[in-house]
Amino acid sequence: MPPTIPAEHLLGEQFPLLALPSTTGEVMGPMDFATGNFVLFIYPRTGRPDRVEPPEWSMVPGAKGCTAEACEFRDLAADYGSIGYRILGLSSQDTDYQREAAERLHLPYPLLSDPGFVLATACGLPTFGFDGELLHVRSTLVVRDRIITHAFLGITDAAAHSAALLEELQRWVPGAGRQRDDQLTFMEYQSLQISN
Repeated sequence: MPPTIPAEHLLGEQFPLLALPSTTGEVMGPMDFATGNFVLFIYPRTGRPDRVEPPEWSMVPGAKGCTAEACEFRDLAADYGSIGYRILGLSSQDTDYQREAAERLHLPYPLLSDPGFVLATACGLPTFGFDGELLHVRSTLVVRDRIITHAFLGITDAAAHSAALLEELQRWVPGAGRQRDDQLTFMEYQSLQISN
């Protein structure tokens, strides 16, 4: 299913200069976000093998699939890197919890912890409540030299999203800062997804 929340207002905006702890043990600061290209996938929370999710979790649209999404980005990280994008993940979970997932899933990219929802507040990203806990709605931002070029909010097909996004980004002309003639615009992409 396509992203279900309008995101056009984010396109062309500057990514906020934040300081967030990561699973590398370091804090990613403003300089890490000020330059370069990255894909930031934002997810509600990852589960753990020793903990059973309540049945209601699978009934929340887009909530289930965080581990699958992280693994898809893991498997495609080199492909994203070949076109100049690094991968980052973000949730409200604390760094120790995230580190367990990063090690267990062998993620080659850092997961960022944002329990204060600093990014969500700065960008107006959606959140939701579940079982007394505030969580991020599954979303993805693509940033090129601090400018948000693509934004997807309310992603419901976690496993397929990373490959579809990679295919779209591969249409960009490296270093040109513009789309090729055959590049779908954000609105065209949304329309295509809705029609499928």
